[in-house]
Amino acid sequence: MSLFEVSSVGKSFGGVRANDGISFHLKSGELLAMIGPNGAGKSTLFNTINGQLRADQGSIKLDSRELVGLRPREIWRLGVGRTFQIAEPFSSMTAVENVQMALLSRDRKLFSFCSRATDHCRDEAMELLRQVGMHSQADRPCSVLAYGDVKCLELAVALAHAPRLLLMDEPTAGMAPRERNDMMALTRDLVVRRGTAVLFTEHSMDVVFAYADRVIVLSRGRLIAEGTPAEIRDNAEVKDVYFGGGTTFGQQRAKAKVA
Repeated sequence: MSLFEVSSVGKSFGGVRANDGISFHLKSGELLAMIGPNGAGKSTLFNTINGQLRADQGSIKLDSRELVGLRPREIWRLGVGRTFQIAEPFSSMTAVENVQMALLSRDRKLFSFCSRATDHCRDEAMELLRQVGMHSQADRPCSVLAYGDVKCLELAVALAHAPRLLLMDEPTAGMAPRERNDMMALTRDLVVRRGTAVLFTEHSMDVVFAYADRVIVLSRGRLIAEGTPAEIRDNAEVKDVYFGGGTTFGQQRAKAKVA
């Protein structure tokens, strides 16, 4: 049974049809990659799912609960987390304090003056950092962390409210090949153990083919293909969209790093 369902979603900006009747589903513990060239409609769909934009038509449901028309915070509280292409933690705070801020928000205590913020759920915050391999750097300011560590911290923050669906916008952007693989291996381990569904966009086709359970491909606002990584690799229409036909992702991996 699907945890998350997108049905015939459409979104227009003036005469531009950014999303045109997109439908797909996602199960608990599954990693679904969404790829496509620039202008395919990936960001629009992400922002529509997250409530930053409202769909003109169609339905978006999490565990049978309709999300269209809800505000981003309401969607977040229903169990939808998100990471962004460019991670932006509170740089003046330590790693553990960033996670504690997320826990304060979860517990609706961001504006409470009854206790010190740095005392709130520190043990829970430390456990989240441990899960992403950041326990030893808990008390370091974010301003001095390596970029790969910042991305791991962002994942810990996103997991703070135990999301059932996690949206990851280019989770390995700006990372070296080994860091990319470490990040996605960590993500897969965490979401499988937690039963979290993940929808992610990604530039690097090596990451998509290595870690996605399924792949959906968008082009000019429409979903043109859906299947396993192997099926997408050999799909003639997908190859035509990316390369003009006549090759495979594996042979031209470097060219496949498109937005």
